[in-house]
Amino acid sequence: MENFVSIPENLLPKNRKFGSGPSSIRKTALAKVAASDLPGTSHRQAPVKDLVGSLREGLKELFALPDGYEVVLGNGGATTFWAAAASSLIRESSAHAVFGSFGAKFAETVSGAPHLKDPAIELGGVSARAQGRETESEIALLRGGQEGIDAYCYPAHETSTGALSPVKRIEGGLNLVDATSVAGGVQVDISQTDVYYFSGQKCFAAEGGLWVALASPAAQERAKDIKANPGAGRWIPPVLDFSVALKNSVKNQTLNTPAIATLILWEDQVRWMLAEGGLEAMEKRTRASSAVLYEWARSHPDASPYVSAPEEQSPVVVTIDFHDIDANQVIAQLRANGIVDIDPYRALGRNQIRVACFPNVEVADTQALTACLDYVIDRL
Repeated sequence: MENFVSIPENLLPKNRKFGSGPSSIRKTALAKVAASDLPGTSHRQAPVKDLVGSLREGLKELFALPDGYEVVLGNGGATTFWAAAASSLIRESSAHAVFGSFGAKFAETVSGAPHLKDPAIELGGVSARAQGRETESEIALLRGGQEGIDAYCYPAHETSTGALSPVKRIEGGLNLVDATSVAGGVQVDISQTDVYYFSGQKCFAAEGGLWVALASPAAQERAKDIKANPGAGRWIPPVLDFSVALKNSVKNQTLNTPAIATLILWEDQVRWMLAEGGLEAMEKRTRASSAVLYEWARSHPDASPYVSAPEEQSPVVVTIDFHDIDANQVIAQLRANGIVDIDPYRALGRNQIRVACFPNVEVADTQALTACLDYVIDRL
């Protein structure tokens, strides 16, 4: 490339992958996939079902699931889950908090469902309502108890912006909480939710192709009741039927053939997380890594954290705005040196970088990344 800046080898991080999904995978987990005889075998037979069972039990332990909650697996990612929620979890009308692209996409999915009423959509930050701050900026929908609303939907974390929202139950309907990229990276009280759903290619360092939902008894009953009494105009294809996903999951299988390599990676990551100390230890790791980046951004004369309020800053995805520096040039130079996937979320359209600090990222590597940023910026 023109005007290539060669970063000295001693400054480069050992692990040079900082993507916000798919995330960096531990080499021992990849070796486990390579050594396994399971890929290419039936997911209806005991060896694969035992693997799914081990994953489900590991997630139950990791998240300390309350009595009656189930670990539900479904084919597809969060986009598929949104369609499943519109098909078989929202009865008539939902309310959505939107403070980034993924919250907006869920609301758009529901808006397109002909059997549902138009959702109530509220824009803005969400931390105030969970911390008891009665301010003018508090989102009305998250006060709960709105007439006609039977599901309250919000992201616990926005992957697009790196904004974090506290998880606290909203009374008056099911609570559907999008934890796609933060589950496994922070501690959470699952009893504050009815469906806490996420994907495997973020904190859990697996590949895509599956969603997981930690479902309360109320959510399970809602799905079964809607299946039995769908009402006029509602079509529930099996792949979008939450009750079907639940029925298969308790048998340790999925409706359609899963990516077995994904299951191996996911189960191995969960077991590693538990051995390292569970969610408390994982949050310490993510916060230690992200703190390095936030401090760098605060101290740099031409950078600043995109999310300004410390209590709303994500520990797993850090977005940093540049002011006079061209972020695209910095990203290109780092990529040419093997440091990849720190591009901003495409739809945000800002002059920034976005860096993942999932549990597999070591603090030493984020420290090395900031040294590389300084080296490149000084020479640009």
